[in-house]
Amino acid sequence: MIASAAAADQAKRVLAIAGSLRRGSYNRLLLEAAVDCAPPGTVIRIYEEMASIPLLNQDLELATGGKGPESVRRFRGQVARADGLLIATPEYNQSIPGVLKNAIDWLSRPGPEEVLIGKPVAVVGASSGRWGTRLAQAALRQVLFATESLVMPNPALFVREAEGLFDEAGQLVDQPTRNGLETFLMAFATWIDVVAADRDTIVGRGSKG
Repeated sequence: MIASAAAADQAKRVLAIAGSLRRGSYNRLLLEAAVDCAPPGTVIRIYEEMASIPLLNQDLELATGGKGPESVRRFRGQVARADGLLIATPEYNQSIPGVLKNAIDWLSRPGPEEVLIGKPVAVVGASSGRWGTRLAQAALRQVLFATESLVMPNPALFVREAEGLFDEAGQLVDQPTRNGLETFLMAFATWIDVVAADRDTIVGRGSKG
């Protein structure tokens, strides 16, 4: 029991964020599959309060001493404590959903520190279309570059025609997709280690000039 507790303390903690508010969204289901497919030594937990994040408003920010409302402070704390972020985005009009952009905008605010700077991030996405959120993922990477997050460069995972990959219970039953997800998560665990080993150098190279 003590050994298990110690192993849990040493595990990489990944916070998974779905860019859709719909509980049964394909991106939510993909993250639920990721929880099951996490490699040894990695624990993935899904962020559950996206619907509580208000629209970014600097008046609201100032009224709360620059820290934002309680839901934002809780969100910021979870991100700060995580060793990495796994973001699954839908594709809306060839870009990311407003709810996801709004959440990232809040996280990028100083209040009191920008928790995304130097944070390892992995980007995935699922859609019912044939392109598997390629444009949305590209747009999300651009946004995360501006926040100085450290996005894993490869491998990529574009989950297309998602309606045929999950069963009625929401389980990911397509084995090639599951294999790809496992490979992706193993690479992300390695990316977190790479960033942790040389964070100052990497952040310094990517800092705003």
